[in-house]
Amino acid sequence: MDPARREAAVNRLARSSHTAFILSNTLYVWGGYQVVAGQDVMLPSTEIWLCDLDSGKWECKEITGESPTGLSGFCGSNINSTLYIFGGCDSDGYSNQMFRMDVAQPCCSWTRVTDTKGVTPSPRENHSCWVHRGRLIYFGGYGCKTVVEAQNTSSSSFIMEDMSWAMIGNTLFRCWGWNNEVCVFDTQSFKWSAPETRGPAPSPRGCHASSILGNKGYITGGVEMAELEIFCLDLETWTWSRFDILPTGAPLGRFMHTMTSVSDQTLFIYGGLGMDGNTLNDAWLFNTLKREWIEVKHPYKDKPRVCHTACLGSDGDVVVFGGNSNLCILVDTVSVMRAPRQDHCRDVIIFQTQPYSLWRLCEDFIGRNSELFKLDLLPLKLHKKISKRAACLSAMKQKPTA
Repeated sequence: MDPARREAAVNRLARSSHTAFILSNTLYVWGGYQVVAGQDVMLPSTEIWLCDLDSGKWECKEITGESPTGLSGFCGSNINSTLYIFGGCDSDGYSNQMFRMDVAQPCCSWTRVTDTKGVTPSPRENHSCWVHRGRLIYFGGYGCKTVVEAQNTSSSSFIMEDMSWAMIGNTLFRCWGWNNEVCVFDTQSFKWSAPETRGPAPSPRGCHASSILGNKGYITGGVEMAELEIFCLDLETWTWSRFDILPTGAPLGRFMHTMTSVSDQTLFIYGGLGMDGNTLNDAWLFNTLKREWIEVKHPYKDKPRVCHTACLGSDGDVVVFGGNSNLCILVDTVSVMRAPRQDHCRDVIIFQTQPYSLWRLCEDFIGRNSELFKLDLLPLKLHKKISKRAACLSAMKQKPTA
């Protein structure tokens, strides 16, 4: 690739509202958007970016096949090496299509998932997903329903915002709003189902964050509240429960943040958009057994993020990529709008959430001070790993968290 094309490709790394996951210590990034000349521009669906987290080096791979073009607000999830994209919104309106791609194949190719069984959920965006036992379990989001669907949906499960006529394909839709539906897709049988839940369910919402610990799925944010609430769904009994806020307090309410499972009982929350419209830079740990919040001290206070991704890496690290550092929300008496801003990020931020092993500490020390050591004397495999680590630490300028 010539230098000009290479520079143009690297500039496409900066993005928001993308999807990302880690496999074999490689960060995979797909989709999202940038702002070009004051306009939102969806990034190519025919490419996926890979970052070797040992070396910090990026690589772009082309994708063939029938791709989900121009999607915003989609939900991306992976089961092992297969990435699934469901829902979102494109130039034709809201979508309930699903696509999949195996990133482990030498030549990546999109496939549209067809011939599914059961009832496909209504079109939606800004929903979330838990991956559990080969199933994709979707929650919430904003989208459209037919008149019949709206009439058959409980008022506590669908909050209608607007009514107008629109054709999507051959179907007539007229109701737009938020939902708190739980929709399950079995990736083995290709069957959709909608389990009947019980207990105190979260109110309908979108732009929330979700994560999974064992057999339980967790939801935070996505509604206008002063403090961040947290709900749990037992994925075996389909029973909802709500965590009461303890006297120690909770983080500020927010949208478009991330929540990542970092241990058998701990969730890590970072960034988002606060109720005052400001992009947040705080990080928190929630202990699901003690039911308490702990604010995390970290060196990235100058890196507020919204519409970013956060994945669990090695040694309990949370790997944050992309997002917007200064999302601008305009509010008037009629509507709430997002003003296009070019504050999209392409750096990788790594949060340490637990003490490192002695091996990791030695590896990092040697990597940061490689000039003090004769690395050529190391066994070939170890030499290669330490050299890549040194290059990565130099490129990312990683700092240990307090």
